[in-house]
Amino acid sequence: MEGLMAFWTDSGIANFTAGQLFMMAVGGLLLYLAIARGFEPLLLVPIGFGAVLTNIPNGGFSEAGGLLYYAYHVGIETGVFPLLIFMGVGALTDFGALIANPKMLLLGAAAQFGIFATLIGAIALNLVPGFEFTMQDAAAIAIIGGADGPTAIFLASKLAPELLGAIAVAAYSYMALVPIIQPPIMKLLTTEAERQIKMEQLREVSKKEKIFFPLMVLGLTILFLPAATPLVGMFCLGNLMRESGVVERLSNTAQNELINIVTIFLGLAVGSKLSADKFLQLETLGILVLGAIAFGIGTAAGVLMAKLMSKLSGGKINPLIGAAGVSAVPMAARVVNKVGLEANQQNFLLMHAMGPNVAGVLGSAVAAGVLLAVLGG
Repeated sequence: MEGLMAFWTDSGIANFTAGQLFMMAVGGLLLYLAIARGFEPLLLVPIGFGAVLTNIPNGGFSEAGGLLYYAYHVGIETGVFPLLIFMGVGALTDFGALIANPKMLLLGAAAQFGIFATLIGAIALNLVPGFEFTMQDAAAIAIIGGADGPTAIFLASKLAPELLGAIAVAAYSYMALVPIIQPPIMKLLTTEAERQIKMEQLREVSKKEKIFFPLMVLGLTILFLPAATPLVGMFCLGNLMRESGVVERLSNTAQNELINIVTIFLGLAVGSKLSADKFLQLETLGILVLGAIAFGIGTAAGVLMAKLMSKLSGGKINPLIGAAGVSAVPMAARVVNKVGLEANQQNFLLMHAMGPNVAGVLGSAVAAGVLLAVLGG
């Protein structure tokens, strides 16, 4: 009889709380979105499954000695996983479109306006009873507007680790929803005639230019914003391995095996922060709302900057490409191309949109560096 009682006491049925069941359902929802709807499956599958594992009563996954405990403390708390992801993304990125048209850096910068606008919004939310965001919390939430998951995780782990789960889920959820969120904003801020603008073909970029570019970017970052060098440096290393042509094995590993392995453990580690006691708070709802606002403002700012550039260039720039200034690579560029084709079936904007898209990756890293330099102390 005592054995049966001990078995019952240790069972999941006897120990489940309503919060744990709810968070396991959230994990199930993330798995559904990834598998059935195709929303960021590479990350939402491990994040969703991690959310299920961490809410198992007496499972011990997120307690000292558990797998998720070590995945978080070794990879997230130290910032190692986001940096390795950035190296892989750098190895996957072709800067040719940006080098051929450097003006696109302005669009990448403009799209980061959503980050700083949302920082103010997060502080203003403290006027509502139940919200108590510090400047560090607000900065970590605001970076969601850059639509860059690794950057959001890196900054949150440094400034607001207790909010990491909500910030990571919001960041990757809005990245996954780019095809749904961006088109209405793009169409609202542009005219039919502007969406039909065809852009001239980009010039061919030499191999030397592609090798020199990551070295130049890293050099400028070292001189003016050293706090951003962890992210920018790893990104540039991956890109240099790609473009140099002499370390193909390393480049292929960074693009495939390494980034895939790290993505698995990154997702599980993020999922481990979706435990009921940490996630089911009023502040989480505020983060999700502010994240959506940040993303919307970033998209709008990019489009408006592109409209200005279009007028100054005499109508040679299609304002749609400004929406690609957020760093959801290459999804945002594909969305721009799709909306452009809807307006004009001969309007292929993909390569033009890749310029501001990769500029957005650098822009979000620089914005994170600025926030870390100002608030990290």
